[in-house]
Amino acid sequence: MLAAYAARTDRDDPLSALELGEQPAPEARAGWAVVDVRAASLNQHDLWSLRGVGLPEDRLPMILGCDAAGVDDQGNEVIVHAVVTDPDWRADETLDPRRTILSEEHPGTFAERVAVPRRNLIPKPAELSFVEASCLPTAWLTAYRMLFTRARAVPGSTVLVQGAGGGVSTALVALGSAAGLRVWVTSRSAERRAKALELGAEQAFEPDARLPARVDAVMETVGAATWSHSVRSVRSGGTIVVAGATTGDASPAALSHVFFRQLSVVGSTMGTREELEQLVAFCVRGGIKPPVHEVLPLQEIRRGLADLLSETVVGKVVVTV
Repeated sequence: MLAAYAARTDRDDPLSALELGEQPAPEARAGWAVVDVRAASLNQHDLWSLRGVGLPEDRLPMILGCDAAGVDDQGNEVIVHAVVTDPDWRADETLDPRRTILSEEHPGTFAERVAVPRRNLIPKPAELSFVEASCLPTAWLTAYRMLFTRARAVPGSTVLVQGAGGGVSTALVALGSAAGLRVWVTSRSAERRAKALELGAEQAFEPDARLPARVDAVMETVGAATWSHSVRSVRSGGTIVVAGATTGDASPAALSHVFFRQLSVVGSTMGTREELEQLVAFCVRGGIKPPVHEVLPLQEIRRGLADLLSETVVGKVVVTV
C-alpha cells in the first residue's frame, strides 16, 4: 500500500528523511481493527519523528501520522484515537507509563490503511467531514484537555494563548471562544494575530507585551521564548498549563513568582478517548469546524510538511487518501 514514512532520521534536514512508497499493509489481529484512511492531518510530531526524537533507528522504516478519519473493517465511519496503551491499562490513557502514540511503535496514519486497537475508534458524526474529523485527535484533543481538564476554565475566565497560529493554539482559540472564555493570544506574526481575532480571540498582542490585566490561565506550548511572560501574565492563584516547549526548556523557572503568588503549573499531554468523544460532541453542538490551512493528496505530503516546517501555517494541514 502507498504510505509516507521515515526511512531514516535527520535532525537538521527532517524532510530529507521522508519517503513516499509501498509499505506492507496492516493485518487484522485480535482486538484490533483495520481502517481505510480517508483523511489524515499533519502535526509537529511528524517533523520531530523525522528528526529522530522518540523514533530510534531500530524502528525504521516507520509510517508517520497520528491522526486519521476513515472507514473501519465493519463499514463504520470512524475517528482514530492516537494514544495506544498497554492492553491491561484501564485508567486515564495519558498516565500509562507504557503508552505510545501511532507512528512511535505502531505504524501511523499516512497510508491507505492503518491498524489500531478497536477501542481506539469512535464514531465520526455526519456533521463533520473526514477532513475536519481528522484534525481532532491530536492538536484539538490536546487543546481540549488543556482548557477544560487541566485549567478547568469556565465561562467568563480569561485565558492567554502563547504563540497563536499552530494547530494546538488555533484549537485553543476556537474552543475557548465557543465555550464563553475571553481568549487573548500572542504571536510574532501580524497575520497570525489577525487570524486569531477572526477565529474568536478578543485581543491579540505581540510577544512579551504588557497585558491589560493578568489572566486566569495561560496555555503554554512555546517554552523558553514565552515562559517569563507567562509567569508574569497569570494572576495570583492562577494556572499555567504546559503542553509543549517548541523553543526549548525555560530557564530560569521564576520560582519566586510561583511560590509567592501561589501559581499552579500543570502539565498536559494529548487526551483520553472519553475526552475525544466529548470534544467531538462539543464541536457538533457548537457547529465548530476546525480551520484547515490546506488539503493535499497523500502524494504531496512533502509540501504539506514543508509548509508546517516554515511556521506559516494557520490551522491544520490535511492529506487525503
